[in-house]
Amino acid sequence: MSASAASRVHFRTCNLCEAMCGLRIELEGDRITSIRGDEEDPFSRGHICPKALALEDLHKDPDRLRHPMRRTATGWEQVSWDEALDDVARRLHAIQKQHGKDAVGAYLGNPNVHNLGALMFGPGLVRALRSRNRFSATSVDQLPHQFAAHFMFGHQLLVPIPDIDRTRYMLVMGANPVASNGSLMTAPDVRARLRAIQQRGGRVVVVDPRRTETARIADTHVFIRPGTDALALLALLHVAVVENTPRASHLSAHLHGLDTVRELARDFTPERVAPHTGVPADVLRGLARDFLAAEAAVCYGRMGLSTQPFGSLCQWLINVLNAVTGNLDREGGAMFTQPAFDIIGGPRAMGVGPGSFGRWKSRVRGLPEFGGELPSAVLAEEILTPGEGRIRALLTVAGNPVLSTPNGSQLERALGELDFMVSIDPYLNETTRHAHYILPPVSPLERSHYDLVFHALAVRNTAKYSPPLFEPGPDARHDWQIALALQHRLEALRRGRPSVRATLKYQALSRLGPERLLDVGLRLGPHGTRFHPLKQGLSLKKLRESPHGVDLGALKPCLLKRFQTKDRRIHLAPEPLVADMKRLRERFPEGAPEVRDGELLLIGRRHLRDNNSWMHNVPSLLKGKPRCTLMVHPEDAARLGLAEGVDATVTSRVGEVTVPVTVTDDVMPGVVSLPHGYGHGRKGIRMKVATEHAGTSINDLTDDRALDALSGNAAFSGTPVRVRRAEPRAAATPAA
Repeated sequence: MSASAASRVHFRTCNLCEAMCGLRIELEGDRITSIRGDEEDPFSRGHICPKALALEDLHKDPDRLRHPMRRTATGWEQVSWDEALDDVARRLHAIQKQHGKDAVGAYLGNPNVHNLGALMFGPGLVRALRSRNRFSATSVDQLPHQFAAHFMFGHQLLVPIPDIDRTRYMLVMGANPVASNGSLMTAPDVRARLRAIQQRGGRVVVVDPRRTETARIADTHVFIRPGTDALALLALLHVAVVENTPRASHLSAHLHGLDTVRELARDFTPERVAPHTGVPADVLRGLARDFLAAEAAVCYGRMGLSTQPFGSLCQWLINVLNAVTGNLDREGGAMFTQPAFDIIGGPRAMGVGPGSFGRWKSRVRGLPEFGGELPSAVLAEEILTPGEGRIRALLTVAGNPVLSTPNGSQLERALGELDFMVSIDPYLNETTRHAHYILPPVSPLERSHYDLVFHALAVRNTAKYSPPLFEPGPDARHDWQIALALQHRLEALRRGRPSVRATLKYQALSRLGPERLLDVGLRLGPHGTRFHPLKQGLSLKKLRESPHGVDLGALKPCLLKRFQTKDRRIHLAPEPLVADMKRLRERFPEGAPEVRDGELLLIGRRHLRDNNSWMHNVPSLLKGKPRCTLMVHPEDAARLGLAEGVDATVTSRVGEVTVPVTVTDDVMPGVVSLPHGYGHGRKGIRMKVATEHAGTSINDLTDDRALDALSGNAAFSGTPVRVRRAEPRAAATPAA
């Protein structure tokens, strides 16, 4: 083979976070020699972060499972695909036949939304279970966004996106896009995009209990007490609609409920909320005045707002603030995408439904479903609590809920009580170690890629398809192949007899795969051949011919064509959200807040090199100083007798951990912070690098009872804890 034949260049999208950075991968034969940013990618323009370099490490990771594994009394053993799939389907079916369909639960992790095949075929497997006990990472992350969008705009994924590239004033609350590269705001090289706001004469303001990486480059950073952002937003609205006149826009005639919003905000003056938020009244008034005066402004809030007891109120109030100031569906404000594969407005079979609320409730606590799922915070109790409808078997797909859902230790105990568990996952981790079968899919570099979800959440309309870099081995299976094979077997067992029609359907879907379904969706989309036959509309063929991606232009005002409420109006005051204001008033009455002596509030944090817990098995991403430390303000450290590097014991209602301390004024007094995704010290996992950097799981402290009572989203942010200096560890006794 000649040198030129052995060398090749591959272009793809990084799928390790939401940013969709374009990659240029150079190879000699099957050996990767270089991974760097693709300067010709019209969206990311050559930017990448350290995570992209981990794709090769993940592909070659010796700990990554490559064959189906079965747990036995003496350990794990390799089995064939047919044996594993047949036995898994048979055991799931038997449990449902004996105990009812709800006896089998399913949990879907975050990596599924970064996976074309899993998104196309995973829902079919979950539907085949016919169980109401469905859970996902949605309810420990962005559910309040979807909840607000469902009630305001008629579809759970009509989430407004900050037009960061044209705004003049960006108010960032409880978000750290410099670390995340944008979340529900797909924006590669977000640092440069924020700098560009300042360079064109605009301002970036961050409101957060921690001086984050984003706050450090902002024009202004304002500390706020965790869990009080809804109050601050109401104060901004008070200035906007009570003390000033709402700004007219092209949406004005379609806004319903403005008078109700005005009355709700009337009592929440900046002076009224200042004692609770810790933000002086004059600072809140200044933020409101600057927002109103800006030529184009946008408010953006993320994890810190969603994962608190009033998460849904926060995301609703952000949408309302953007709307009443004339910044909704406006250039430089909060806008909506028109993605090439339209998961919102396209054919129902090709997309995601508008959402639902309260069609059924969880068995133990009576919490309502949203979008066909129950809150993940109730998963453990639904396993542990005896009685009819108890979950006795569990399917997990690309999820590690022991480390990513509240009160992880309780869930860990619950998983040990299951009659049967199966995991579609490439790792033997803190969750999958409890499974009876692990069914590992191919690596990210062995599958094609198209971001169905993140193109719909991006700050610019683009489209890009990436073919596989490597061909999977003969015994490898894609996620979608595993899901489809299990679905086919479960449906056959339920029928109890062979079906020619079902077999033909299975064979047809196996031949189609995700690529042909993607092609149909592209052709039917707003930029596809269906609407642009003479302009060479988009198709999979067109994207294959454009390896760097296709630029479809900046976001445009389109909400009047996109919203899906029955009365064709934008609901500023949906009844469930208005009703939840009573809970807010009761929690934060007028006057000084109650202070519990010695109690601190725990918040999470994210680092650029982190995303999901399995990234902790990549050596290059664990370089540098240990990141799993407890941030403590100097005043609190002095009071508690803590110092840099010493161990502290942190106690909450549900657990206790010991963790090294970092003393820093990057957190406000009364607040401590731990990062997400650590806690790899459990026995029985096969992740060598992660085990060597085990750290402490914040979710051994977070409380499964602490929820946004409206949506059921977990309230991680602001967990009450007590902190003390840890007792010195006993010295090891010398050997005789």
